[in-house]
Amino acid sequence: MTSISHKKFEEVTISTRSVFQGRIISLQVDTVKLPNGSEATREIVKHPGAVAVLAITPDDRMLVVEQYRKPLEKSQIEIPAGKLEPGEKPENCARRELEEETGYTSASLQLLSSFYTSPGFADEIIHLYVAQGLTKGEAQPDEDEFLEIEAITLEQAQQYMAEGRISDAKTIMAIYAWQMYKLTGKF
Repeated sequence: MTSISHKKFEEVTISTRSVFQGRIISLQVDTVKLPNGSEATREIVKHPGAVAVLAITPDDRMLVVEQYRKPLEKSQIEIPAGKLEPGEKPENCARRELEEETGYTSASLQLLSSFYTSPGFADEIIHLYVAQGLTKGEAQPDEDEFLEIEAITLEQAQQYMAEGRISDAKTIMAIYAWQMYKLTGKF
């Protein structure tokens, strides 16, 4: 059953103007009609979507990668993640990204949650998976990716958060999911 509340306060698009078409994102400016009849503009970043993987090793460690993030002008420690290719299923993307970035393959992959990163200006959705039953292999990052792989404990993850070395939402969300799993035994 579909709820009509998802249309509450709907902004009807009057026109759309493309501003930028990039390799990963595009930017458009929409003119919209507000619920009160007024008009406004909305700057919208379009993104193909992405996956992120909370990968837990047999010795109860989380796989992370450290890489430089140009928008932040610093290195970050994050869980493996990547964008969806056109027509790619999120689960297949999660398996691919895990193997490319860490070398690991997974016997079990479970969707934890799908969430929007910044719905005020972007349509990017991230599908967060948990991977267990890992088998180690050889990482094969993309040619423009420079990564360092680490397997960390929950305590290390919390310390990295406190230090600001982990500060992205998907990784923080994964750490909290892992913490809940340790408390309840369920993802």
